[in-house]
Amino acid sequence: MYLRTFSRQYTKYWLVSLLIITASYGVRIVAPNIQSFTVANSHLLTLPTLLMIANYTALLYLVAGVYNAKTNVKLAKPIAVITFSSIVVFSIITNSFFAFDNENTFNHFYLTVSLPNFVSSGCFFALSFYLFVDKKPHFSSNVLMYFSFILGLRYLFYSFVSILAITEPWFKQLTFAIKYFDVGATTILGFILLVWMQGAERFAALNAISRAQYLGKHDSLTGALNREQVMARLSEVMVNTKNSNNSLAIFLIDIKQFKFINDTYGLKVGDYLLGEIANRLNNSVFLPQAVGRLSGDSFMFVLEFEHMSHVERAVSHIHEMINKPFYCNQQEIHIQASLGFCFYPEHANKAEDLLQKANLALHHAETNNLPSVAFQEGMQAHGRHLLIMEKQLKNAIANDEFILYFQPQLNLLTNKLEGVEALVRWQHPEKGLLLPVDFLADLEELGMHNHFDQYILAKACQLHANWYEKYHRRVAIAVNITAIEFQDEKIVSSIQAILTEHQIPPKYIELEITENVVMTDITQGMETIVKLQNMGIKVSIDDFGTGYSSLSYLRELPIDKIKIDRSFINEVASNDSDLTIVKSMVELSHGLGKRVLAEGVETEEQLNVLRHLGCDAVQGYFISKPLPEKKLLAYFKPKS
Repeated sequence: MYLRTFSRQYTKYWLVSLLIITASYGVRIVAPNIQSFTVANSHLLTLPTLLMIANYTALLYLVAGVYNAKTNVKLAKPIAVITFSSIVVFSIITNSFFAFDNENTFNHFYLTVSLPNFVSSGCFFALSFYLFVDKKPHFSSNVLMYFSFILGLRYLFYSFVSILAITEPWFKQLTFAIKYFDVGATTILGFILLVWMQGAERFAALNAISRAQYLGKHDSLTGALNREQVMARLSEVMVNTKNSNNSLAIFLIDIKQFKFINDTYGLKVGDYLLGEIANRLNNSVFLPQAVGRLSGDSFMFVLEFEHMSHVERAVSHIHEMINKPFYCNQQEIHIQASLGFCFYPEHANKAEDLLQKANLALHHAETNNLPSVAFQEGMQAHGRHLLIMEKQLKNAIANDEFILYFQPQLNLLTNKLEGVEALVRWQHPEKGLLLPVDFLADLEELGMHNHFDQYILAKACQLHANWYEKYHRRVAIAVNITAIEFQDEKIVSSIQAILTEHQIPPKYIELEITENVVMTDITQGMETIVKLQNMGIKVSIDDFGTGYSSLSYLRELPIDKIKIDRSFINEVASNDSDLTIVKSMVELSHGLGKRVLAEGVETEEQLNVLRHLGCDAVQGYFISKPLPEKKLLAYFKPKS
């Protein structure tokens, strides 16, 4: 019943042991006189030999069951085979020696009775000693320990008595009494094993309950408090802190680019890092009042402090703990974190309000690429603004409220239209036509830029397909893409799907990366650009010269074109410094095999200077202002 219900390996061992003992008793009942001093025929050796094998085997499975119950280690098959083979050989030898020699009757008796009893006593004493030194004793194991010791004494006593008093008249009565003792002992042994199994299952059930209770309060992956419990703990700490007149700092910690870690090293490594981060936070020398994992790669760290200098040191300490290298699978992994924090009771008196304000500070840190940000009152209003904007932007995309304007680009070598740059406008139902400056920053903060970029690209490709269908004209369209999106492995397949859907040849699409956006993984960005170029898509750097890493981009990224920012073009015709800078940019770019386009050309003098410097193309108000689609189509219509 226990074996069918719980399927424990030690239950199987004990079941086999007790079945063998029971079967041997049945044989002894049927043939009570199988043990005699001499044997007349060789076939009569078989039954005593089998009984001896059964006794040793039952003892083997009893011991193996105890060992498995304690260590959960199965009896290895090779060891089982060797042990059983040894039992068979030993039983045959001891039963065969002197079996047919009447002059050595006593020697045969010693080998078949005294020696097996001595071996059994040694096994029971060893089992008793093993349970005695066990580091995790319980009631059943203690009972079995004492019982095994008693059985060891029984077998040792009978072994010596059988040697010393075999000829005494009372020896047969002792042997008869021992048989009754053995039957009772076996019955008691069975009950002890049943008590053990019942206790083990009860212990397993209690462990399961305790585990469930633990998981109800702790994160199963990291062991840190889960969100519900860390918030409850924060409420308790707030009460204690209020009584001590101290303050609390509530830190929210978010791991940067953790998706990249999972994608690069695998989910198991990511899980390992989360567990190690939780351990480092829990073991901090600042003795945190609470550490919890809120979700994903987000942790809470609550610290009690007296002076603001403690908070400043804690901020540095948290960054040091996260920045310290992690080692997994012989790999050294470096990660960074963003911190947002607020104070109790300065900023709020409720745990949920503190969490919200720390989250606002964390959001501000992430969107502005800052390591740590403390909550300020203005952030709450900004947060409400973002909530409103998120809903409006999603509705605007769903209702297709964004429209494209197109700024023509003039090729200075051919004096013909080279292409157009797609510029987005928002036809707001209440506020009218909005420029990108009115909504792009909110898109970035809300993390909607990836979806928005693909939406604009699809819109530009759809318009291009319409122009070709109606006018049989193809014009290269440049579309802005955030540099961070180039780290997304799915961007190539997404762009390919858009081009295939609208049947656009890749050479008519140019993707512009804004140069002042820092690429956190230059290697992945380079791989993506190469894949896009292999498809036939051109990639350019927009606003070149405004970022701190201009030369690094130009040298490392396999781009096709750079677009010189308008700030260098404004005074290129009148300022020698700007003229020298633009000349150097053009020569450097040409030296690296890249084309150059100048933005913001507004006068004829600027155009002439750029033409003289060897600039490949220009765009700006002097060429044309950004045009709505209808005005751009006028260039496509045949003149009457």
